[in-house]
Amino acid sequence: MLNSLCGRWLGVVSLCVLSACSSAPDKPQPSPLPSVSGSWTVKKAWTNQIGEVSTPLMASAHGQQVAVASTAGQLALIDAANGRDVWRLNLGAPIQAGVGGDGQRFAVVTRNNELVTVEGGRILWRQALSALSYTPPLVAGERVFVLTGDRSVSAFDGATGQKLWTQQRPGDPLVLRQAGLLMPVGDQLLVGWGGRLVSLNPLSGAVRWETLVGSTRGTNEVERLVDLVAGPSRVGNSVCVRAFQTSVSCVEGTNGRMAWSRPANGHQGLDGDAQTLWGVESDGKLLAWQRASGAPLWTQEALRFRGVSMPLVWGPALVVGDQEGWVHALSPQNGQPLQRIGTDGSAITGRPVAAGQTLVVVTRTGGVFGFRPE
Repeated sequence: MLNSLCGRWLGVVSLCVLSACSSAPDKPQPSPLPSVSGSWTVKKAWTNQIGEVSTPLMASAHGQQVAVASTAGQLALIDAANGRDVWRLNLGAPIQAGVGGDGQRFAVVTRNNELVTVEGGRILWRQALSALSYTPPLVAGERVFVLTGDRSVSAFDGATGQKLWTQQRPGDPLVLRQAGLLMPVGDQLLVGWGGRLVSLNPLSGAVRWETLVGSTRGTNEVERLVDLVAGPSRVGNSVCVRAFQTSVSCVEGTNGRMAWSRPANGHQGLDGDAQTLWGVESDGKLLAWQRASGAPLWTQEALRFRGVSMPLVWGPALVVGDQEGWVHALSPQNGQPLQRIGTDGSAITGRPVAAGQTLVVVTRTGGVFGFRPE
C-alpha cells in the first residue's frame, strides 16, 4: 500500500520517495495467529544484538557466516554455528542500504551517500556516490556494484574503490524507498530500471538487452510506479521477479525472453525452487505459482494483515516473519502452518536467511536470532 509521499534531493536529481509500509490509523487488524500442526519442530539456537533497524537493511549469508547491520552504523559478521561475532565494526555514520557481500568483502551505503567496503573487520575504502541508495551493494567478481536513487548503476574495483563505469536510465521521477533489483546471472549484471529488467555488461556497463516486465498503469506518477524490487528467484537460467504492486514474471536470464507474467499486488521479493515460486501480497496473503507456466497452485490467507516478510524456502518449510516478531513455518505444498516461533516482539526485517543449517532473522529492535530444526 502507498500512503506516504515525501520529497528528497538525491545528488542533483529531485526525486519523490515512496514508502511501501503502511502507517494509516485505519489499517486492518491482523488475522488471529493460526493453529499449527506441530509436525515440524524448530528450536532457538542462539541470540545476538546489532541495534535498531529502521532503514531497508538485509542480512547477507555466506556459508556458515551472516553479515548484519544496524541503522546507527554497526556492521557485524556472525558465526551462525554459535551466534558469536567473527568481527564487529562501528562505521561512525548511519547506514541506509546493505549488507552486500561475497564472503570476504562486505559493502553498505551510508545516509551520507557514501559507499563503504569492509574486509576482515576493517574499512577497506570509501567512495562518495551521486545519490542515496536503498539497495544493498552487490559484491561479485572482484567488483562492487551500486544502484542509486537517481537510477544510476556504478561499478567499483573491489580492492581499491576506483570507479570503473556508470550507466544511468533517467526519466522516471519516482523511486521506491526500498531495495531494488540488482543481481548477477552468469557474465551479466541484471538491474531493475522502472518496470524493465535490463542486462548490463559488468565489465563496461553496456546494455545487452532489456525486457518490459511491469507495465505502467493509472493516471498519475504514483499509480504508474512499477519498480522491480529486491528478492528475485533464480533457478538455473530462470529468473523470476516482482514489479511493485503490478505483477510477478519469469524470464529467461540469458536473453530476457518472457516465460510468463501474472498480475500480483505485492511489494516484496520472491523465493522458489525448480517447480514452484512463492510470494507474499501486500495484505499478507501467500501465493504459490507453478514456475514453468505461472499457473496458480494455492493461496494461504491465515497471515493476512500481519506485515509478512519476504519468504524463504528452508528445508521442508516455507518461512516468513511478521510485524509482531513471529517466525512462521508453512508447508510449501499447500501453505498450511507447521510451526511458529517467537523472537522479541518487534517486526522481522528484510527476509529470513539460511546460513549453513541455521535460520537467521533480524528484528526491528536489532535482535539477531538463530534457529535450527530438531
